[in-house]
Amino acid sequence: MQEIIINTQLIQLDQLLKWEGIIETGGQVRPMLDDGLILVNGQLATERRKKIHPGDTVEIKGVGIWKIVAE
Repeated sequence: MQEIIINTQLIQLDQLLKWEGIIETGGQVRPMLDDGLILVNGQLATERRKKIHPGDTVEIKGVGIWKIVAE
């Protein structure tokens, strides 16, 4: 599990994936959500703009798992 350090209280899921270079545009997250590839804290994610906080984990099946930590 890798760590992603954020310097805010929250970040939206699509912004997080862009920031990490997993996707190039926010619109690319929709097919991943529709295919059930993204889990947040072990729960299937359905919202492109889901708020992600320090302490959360984000998993993309077949890609990786990240723990969000505060700066």
